[in-house]
Amino acid sequence: MPKLLWKPGTLLAPVPPALVSCGTLEKPNLLTVAWTGIVNTNPAMTYVSVRPERYSHGLISETGEFVVNLTTAALVRATDFCGVRSGRDLDKFSACGLTPEASGKVSAPSVAECPLSLECVVRQVLPLGSHDMFLAEIVAVGVDPSLVDRAGKLHLGSAGLAAYAHGEYFALGKSLGTFGFSVRKKPAAKRRAPGKKSARRRAPRGETT
Repeated sequence: MPKLLWKPGTLLAPVPPALVSCGTLEKPNLLTVAWTGIVNTNPAMTYVSVRPERYSHGLISETGEFVVNLTTAALVRATDFCGVRSGRDLDKFSACGLTPEASGKVSAPSVAECPLSLECVVRQVLPLGSHDMFLAEIVAVGVDPSLVDRAGKLHLGSAGLAAYAHGEYFALGKSLGTFGFSVRKKPAAKRRAPGKKSARRRAPRGETT
């Protein structure tokens, strides 16, 4: 059966329900953004799309900086709240019990409770219609040390990250594979020693192998 053909819409999913922090450490603000992603590797670049009438739009325009904070299943309620309330009316950090902490390279604060924080500097603003896209360079990444093993490897899969799809929040489920697994060669089977028979357990009566 062919797919139904609908009018153009923003149905790309899942996407990250990210908490974007902006402003300053003394006067911080939070904005929930699902429209973000990676657009370049070197230099590392990302974007956020924000409506011009949003309070955070003015703050990001003024400072040219923001932080994209990845959220977890435990932070979904706070993430949702920050997407439906305005920083003009209240301190969203305080209202959600979140902690603004100093970032390493930008004046915008990071969210202490988030496992990963991408510190960004705006390089270009693209007016697209309903939203303006802030195209930004990632100048530093703040990482929760509990996600890094002794060898320095990041285990982001154990962070309990959240996802957003068509109006609903989800917790990421089981791993289905790692990048490149479809073409990765399987390790060669161990060769049997010459003249040595493989040990094989005989099944008891009534047991199948």
